[in-house]
Amino acid sequence: MSWALDLDGVVWLGSEDIPGAADAVARLQATGEKVLFVTNNSARRVVDVEAKLASHGIDAMGGVITSGMAAAALVKPGETVVGLCGPGAREELEARGARVVSDGPADAVVVGFHEEFDYRRLTAGVQAVLGGARLLATNEDPSWPAEDGIRPGAGALVAAVAVATDATPVFAGKPHQPICDLVLEAAGQTGTVVGDRPDTDGLLARAMGWNFALVLSGVIGDEDMPVDPVPDSVHADLASVVDEALR
Repeated sequence: MSWALDLDGVVWLGSEDIPGAADAVARLQATGEKVLFVTNNSARRVVDVEAKLASHGIDAMGGVITSGMAAAALVKPGETVVGLCGPGAREELEARGARVVSDGPADAVVVGFHEEFDYRRLTAGVQAVLGGARLLATNEDPSWPAEDGIRPGAGALVAAVAVATDATPVFAGKPHQPICDLVLEAAGQTGTVVGDRPDTDGLLARAMGWNFALVLSGVIGDEDMPVDPVPDSVHADLASVVDEALR
């Protein structure tokens, strides 16, 4: 069986470890099962995600999949893209063969999480979309859990462009088909998604026909239950999921 692990709220909270997560990953990898790290955070480059995992004591083993990778799959080589996104999504777009620009006429606008989002960038995205560009987004998460609490996510950023243009975004990350295709290609048809968000991780599991193990170490707590979709199992954290799976 394969595993698709979310990062924020499952492996870490911002810069802080979630206790037992690194050991749990090592135990899964030791069984020979495929372990993927599937994140809707497109701001970091894959190499940076791998480095952060390593700093938390986890060997990614080439298993990182990001919503930036999924968004790049929606763009054709040679297209011009206004990149309202961080270096992770930008790197994937450029690897796809797109020409990434800051403003001006474009074939597409790609919105992803980045901390530099401001009025100037919003204006560039709005003008490009009104000029005919497709509105693409790495993911629709409205928020994400950090060590200091909840912060706005890429969904909040793309909403600003959508409201100003009346355009409907096409989403690439969890739980949408572009990232489903990447996970299934890498890991096969059977597995478990471990995540803290039913609206992304849970729906990803349902879209792929995988099991969904909900952990309460991120945005969802006991007081939020029940949730939709209904998880196949509920656990305090990743360590608890692996304890049960490897009994």
